[in-house]
Amino acid sequence: MQLKPGNALNEKALTEKFGVSRTPVREALIRLVEDGLVNIYPQSGTFVAPIPTSLIPEAVVIRQALEGATVERAARCATAEDVALLDDILARQRFLAGRQDTNAFHEADEAFHEAIAEIAGYPGIWNYLKPVKVQIDRARRMTLPALGRMEHVIGEHVIIRDAIAAHEVAAACDAMKIHLSAVIPDVEELRDTYPDCFI
Repeated sequence: MQLKPGNALNEKALTEKFGVSRTPVREALIRLVEDGLVNIYPQSGTFVAPIPTSLIPEAVVIRQALEGATVERAARCATAEDVALLDDILARQRFLAGRQDTNAFHEADEAFHEAIAEIAGYPGIWNYLKPVKVQIDRARRMTLPALGRMEHVIGEHVIIRDAIAAHEVAAACDAMKIHLSAVIPDVEELRDTYPDCFI
């Protein structure tokens, strides 16, 4: 996470950084306000919004419902090629965890979940999930380095992968549910450590 909740955003600095005029920067900031990522206070400034912890459980429930459906179908129909794809992503995650590259690790984590949706034949589900999980992603980007969560994520992914490979539908669904709900206690712990980053 490059900008943390509470960090000030300077409109002029943003125009210079991205080489654009003030109009697209203002439009982008308005969109970020609408998405709950930025707060604009007249006479005070523009700041990265804190993470609303009240939205996390709801987003987890939505993810569990949609990704539960994808992992169930993936466990029923996965081929050896599909499992090999998951293995490739897991190998990348192990490599990135060894380098402590949390940003690239997060992207590989996303790729793992997106691959399961594609294996299930539901690639469009991932597009529906992206706006739902914005606040989860913000929190997860903080939990990965702060709590040493990368190794746990890999272990959880291995359990999901193994259940898919063995066509064990119930085990795959249970593993996904446990994996997705792990963010809730992580956020509670992080909130105690960084109270200014959460509301």
